[in-house]
Amino acid sequence: MGMTMTQKILAAHAGLESVTAGQLIEAKLDMVLGNDITSPVAINEFEKAGFSSVFDRTKISLVMDHFAPNKDIKAAQQTKQSREFANKYDILNFYDVGSMGIEHALLPEKGLVVAGDCVIGADSHTCTYGALGAFSTGVGSTDMAAGMATGKCWFKVPAAIKFNLVGSLQGWASGKDVILSIIGQIGVDGALYKSMEFVGPGLASLSMDDRLCMANMAIEAGAKNGIFAVDDVTRAYLDGRAQHPYTVYEADPDAEYEAEYTIDLSAIVPTVSYPHLPENTHPAAESGSIAIDQVVIGSCTNGRISDMEVAARILKGKKVAKNVRAIVIPATQKVFTECIRQGWMEIFVEAGCVVSTPTCGPCLGGYMGILAEGERCVATTNRNFVGRMGHVESEVYLASPAVAAASAITGHISVPEEVM
Repeated sequence: MGMTMTQKILAAHAGLESVTAGQLIEAKLDMVLGNDITSPVAINEFEKAGFSSVFDRTKISLVMDHFAPNKDIKAAQQTKQSREFANKYDILNFYDVGSMGIEHALLPEKGLVVAGDCVIGADSHTCTYGALGAFSTGVGSTDMAAGMATGKCWFKVPAAIKFNLVGSLQGWASGKDVILSIIGQIGVDGALYKSMEFVGPGLASLSMDDRLCMANMAIEAGAKNGIFAVDDVTRAYLDGRAQHPYTVYEADPDAEYEAEYTIDLSAIVPTVSYPHLPENTHPAAESGSIAIDQVVIGSCTNGRISDMEVAARILKGKKVAKNVRAIVIPATQKVFTECIRQGWMEIFVEAGCVVSTPTCGPCLGGYMGILAEGERCVATTNRNFVGRMGHVESEVYLASPAVAAASAITGHISVPEEVM
């Protein structure tokens, strides 16, 4: 029986000719990732287990992004512990204030993860790297600790669901709208512990930023990972960027899938997920009566250059509505400097936005945008659970940068007036 893309990557890293869904394997790792919240827990477990060395100083990434710059004493202690660990073991890929970015935007940008890699991270959105044709998944901090020491991790090989993409995106529709629509169709547990594999001619109309956004939110459908077939768009992104050689894995013609869906990209419209689950999706154009208090444009889902460009295009010459707080967070230092170079930063500030250094802050209700009781936020983030961004009686509406920027101007959920 044939194998899916994910199964081929796992087989190769386990040193096996083939694997099947449900099989338990031990696989070698190409990257182990942690952030300023999860790394200290992993470091404690690493030391408790008596480990005295890391498996490869070049294959561990520690990114200070959730509460950095430090928001309080506890955050300062966590980053200090991570910094000391990185110095002790000479971790090459340690990113602190001034060099850091939001982890799942930073690693692809720097070419640290590539097609064919097997990656774990102590953060659920590690599945982002499937956009590059890699197997990547989130794990607990204990698994991260073991991974840093041994370079290996145990996996149960996931079954797969195929998403055949046809057509091309129209107007303001984006990868965010595609993945929200899919989650709305299959539900937040529709791909539970499965691999979401994206293939088909429609891939040609999806930019790498679209794909990174979609793979990022595979976990919001319960998936073990999301993964895209490697094509010319992938190769163009990796070539000249990849820090080590990459391998392309293609699904076999007779690979087994538990379900298959055909998604017509030309039918996708700007979409919003209402509280309190990503599956609660509605067309943005039908949401105009919902007044908002805050907008957040950024995160590991939608904080990349193309996201900033869309927001700037819509906000140019406009003003944020009275009583709306608009927060723009470029995902990396490179994105931040590009915003300056292109004049987008001036557009954001003149429109009445606040612009932050790269941070995950508001996405997880950490800082830089906490919601009070009864407040509503349109966010380009990935989760809208109860209390996700602050008070348990606040509300988060997930949307694309286009919808978020348009909503900031009108003060209610909106789609841009201008034609794409």
